[in-house]
Amino acid sequence: MGEYLPLLIMGGIIGVFTLIFSVAYAMVKNKKEAMGFDRNMADSEIIRRLLAYAKPYWPQFVLTLLVMLFSVVYDVCSPLLVGRIVGMVQEDFELRELLAMVAVYGGILVVSLVCTYAQAMLLQRTGQKILSQIRLDVFRHIETLSHEQLNNIPVGTLVTRVSNDPNAISYMFTNILVTLVKNVMVVFGVLGAMLMLNYALTLMVLCFVPFVVLFTLFFRRFSRKAHRAVTNATTGLNTFLSENLSGMKIIQIFNREDRKMDEFWEHTRQLRKAKLGRMMVFGIFRPMVYMLNISSILCLLYLGSRAHILGQAWFGQVIDSAVVVSFYMYVGKFFNPIQALAEQFDMLQRSFASAEKIFSILDLEPQVVDDEDAMELDEIRGEIEFRDVWFSYKPDEWVLKGVSFKVDAKQTVAFVGSTGSGKTTILSLICRNYDIQKGQILIDGIDIRKIKISSLRRHFGQMLQDVFLFAGDIRSNIVLRSEGISDEEVWEACRYVNADKFIGRLEQGLGEVVRERGNNFSAGQRQLLSFARTIIHKPAVMILDEATANIDTETELLIQDSLERMKNIGTMLIVAHRLSTIQHCDNIILLDNGVIVEQGTHQQLLAKKGRYHQLYMLQYSKEQLKKA
Repeated sequence: MGEYLPLLIMGGIIGVFTLIFSVAYAMVKNKKEAMGFDRNMADSEIIRRLLAYAKPYWPQFVLTLLVMLFSVVYDVCSPLLVGRIVGMVQEDFELRELLAMVAVYGGILVVSLVCTYAQAMLLQRTGQKILSQIRLDVFRHIETLSHEQLNNIPVGTLVTRVSNDPNAISYMFTNILVTLVKNVMVVFGVLGAMLMLNYALTLMVLCFVPFVVLFTLFFRRFSRKAHRAVTNATTGLNTFLSENLSGMKIIQIFNREDRKMDEFWEHTRQLRKAKLGRMMVFGIFRPMVYMLNISSILCLLYLGSRAHILGQAWFGQVIDSAVVVSFYMYVGKFFNPIQALAEQFDMLQRSFASAEKIFSILDLEPQVVDDEDAMELDEIRGEIEFRDVWFSYKPDEWVLKGVSFKVDAKQTVAFVGSTGSGKTTILSLICRNYDIQKGQILIDGIDIRKIKISSLRRHFGQMLQDVFLFAGDIRSNIVLRSEGISDEEVWEACRYVNADKFIGRLEQGLGEVVRERGNNFSAGQRQLLSFARTIIHKPAVMILDEATANIDTETELLIQDSLERMKNIGTMLIVAHRLSTIQHCDNIILLDNGVIVEQGTHQQLLAKKGRYHQLYMLQYSKEQLKKA
């Protein structure tokens, strides 16, 4: 009995570790919800949806598997060849025969290395194509989301979904799936070779496999929580950076650098903590598998060497030095794929966590969509009508309450009222940035829900107070929506809104570089570019939402002249706080708390001596005081 004491001690150690992990696994299982192990999507569903991206590239994956077979042959045959060479060295042998065996071994090794290189290159090319397709799908889907949905999702979260998360999925296609198949083939190939070589020692090695399976199951539960924590912490950090880097000027103006630094450190600390937790889980599991590997080798060397030295057969199987050497290599090749599965499973869980985040975006149903029978409109006259329109951003908090009005084609209509009265909301609803809850909005007598969104918006030109310019040059920002526009047409639009004056002074003219958000131009210059961008597309309906707010008085007068000429182009809808800028409108609609309280021309409203008259006199008095 004493001769087997080392084996019993080894078995006891493995048993203790198994018991500890079993208790921990049971505790985590009972506290699933408390510890955040919720999973909204099953692994099988994630795999099914990811494989749909790989389906178009199945020939490349089949070719990869065929190339991989050569590597598997090396893993299965090399221990037999090495064992044979060891046996030959210990016996009388001819040098020619030994060199032939070494040459065969070297040839198999070279072929295996070449196949491994070809496999890696093929997988990387295919994986990058799949990665690009996932990014395109996510970005395309984000483009379909409504304004409300985009307002509810932090920009940093969307950036993470398009940029970081697909990178994690990429490893699944470029490494995990094919390597997993290879490892399975190697395990079964090596197992078959071991059984043919010595079934007794093979059964001894297999005694450790159940413990590997158990440890893998334990690791799976802890790894899922760790990866979810890392993904959430990464998203939080990206969201914080996106917001605060964009608002860095405000942070500096209000001297909040130290406060924001503390908040950044907290996000960084959470990410570090999450990653350390994941490293700890991985750092415990892999040594456990390695311990089983070493334990099986120790048992092999102990039992095999003992039987060889004493000249005893073990379970009827003769063990010599060649068998021990071959089995030593086979044990490594048997456990190495299993041990590699730890790292692959770690990456697989990371891929699943990222994939779940991506699919959570792809599964968002756009709130504003085309009806099945939606039509295309090649052109519109610009007649707009609201019929008893009710709208709220939040349930039961009505922003518009039964609003009804009509705008004839090529009319200029202004909306005025206090902040929050519903002016900008009306303009957003006309473009179907949001869908109304009650009533009807008609364009040329057609319900806008019966018109394709892209077709509807193509006929609108929007000039907003907060102008957004894209990185590039001035020309690309002006011709944003159309191709085939000549430079002369661009200059004509610029002259129309008096933007040609400042553009002509620039060294590169229309080719002048526009930095992020156009921060190398003044607010007034950005607004003029916005006017040129709108005019060049000759929209049937023009929307100005406080578009002259950031322009100096002299420039505003020039733009007013341009707007007078533009009235003949199409219908014009204006939101303005300065009543002096809308005196010549065909109709002025005064809103208060989501209800139309007055409407008419400037002179008609002044004659009523109502709310509009009060606002006008108040602004007139302020202007007189400024002049004084």
